[in-house]
Amino acid sequence: MIRRYFYLLFVLLAFGCSNPPVDKWDYKTFYKPAENPVLKSDSTYTFIDPIRNETVKWQKADVFNPAAIVKGDKVYMIYRSEDNPSAILGGRTSRLGLASSEDGIHFTKYPTPVLYPDSSEFMEYDYPGGCEDPRIIQTEDSLYVLAYTSWNYKIARLSIAVSKDLIHWEKKGPAFAQAYEGKFLNNWSKSGSIITKKVGDRIVAAKINGKYGMYWGENFVNLAWSDNLTDWYPTLDEKGDLKPVISPRKNKFDSMLTECGPPALINDEGIVLFYNGKNSEGNDAETRVPKGTYSVGKVVFDSKNPEKVLSRSDTCILRPTLRHELSGQYKSGTTFSEALVYFHSKWFLYYGTADSYVGVAVSQLN
Repeated sequence: MIRRYFYLLFVLLAFGCSNPPVDKWDYKTFYKPAENPVLKSDSTYTFIDPIRNETVKWQKADVFNPAAIVKGDKVYMIYRSEDNPSAILGGRTSRLGLASSEDGIHFTKYPTPVLYPDSSEFMEYDYPGGCEDPRIIQTEDSLYVLAYTSWNYKIARLSIAVSKDLIHWEKKGPAFAQAYEGKFLNNWSKSGSIITKKVGDRIVAAKINGKYGMYWGENFVNLAWSDNLTDWYPTLDEKGDLKPVISPRKNKFDSMLTECGPPALINDEGIVLFYNGKNSEGNDAETRVPKGTYSVGKVVFDSKNPEKVLSRSDTCILRPTLRHELSGQYKSGTTFSEALVYFHSKWFLYYGTADSYVGVAVSQLN
């Protein structure tokens, strides 16, 4: 207990963020357990790539940017893994692996990836770059829905897959393929945070005015709607262009971009979205956060009007402070959140660290 107290004190002091907003979740709420990082790469894991028909060390390079969900008495994590450590950033093949944990901290990996490029009809979207940066939700009848990035080295596309067991996945293709006669099919799109609600100890997809909602995007944050969780229609402005709901802010931790984090959650505050803000590398950067750093922020939308911002953190609630968060593929430092689960009366916020490891921050807040 003494060790944990001093570690928590160190983490809070290391944040260096002042004047926190009066929120249920602020930068003081989450602490980083000493077990970090909770997932690392491992070159002993192999599988036969179905396109090249050869054995691949599919997580030899890095593992990061996880999704997570509670099933039964375990946390299941779906994490991004990369195969070739000698390739440049963005030039590898990503596959999604599966791991489980009985305490939310110590994970056991499934031996082979569960979602990866194959010879299906969607190969043109996810090969050779692969399947990246997942976010996962479940419906009330326990259908799992994964929003992930298909990357073919040319265009990143937000895509959808579904599963009943977390192991066998059916790809549904790009999320915006059907919207507005394919207007946004070939637009760069990423990071889908489907709106959820807490029912008992379960977090499930929520409907608002009869439809499912999803925040998405990596420059500014957008909103989209769906009847079936597969085909999504972005909200547009009067000119027919994408309509931002939040955008980067000068001299803030999110001065360069705002990118969606874990699935959004409806609670007493409204619709809470944790998002990833990148600090600018220019004169408009936040001076208390290193330039180029990815930190985690929080925005609350009106649950009756999901485009309306009720509050937004002026400071980061989580930022790189540990050694492995400040070194790796991404040298400027990264805490890139993609998963938030409620497990054993605690909240676990999982994030990628410098595009190299998986980390976790924990809150006792109910």
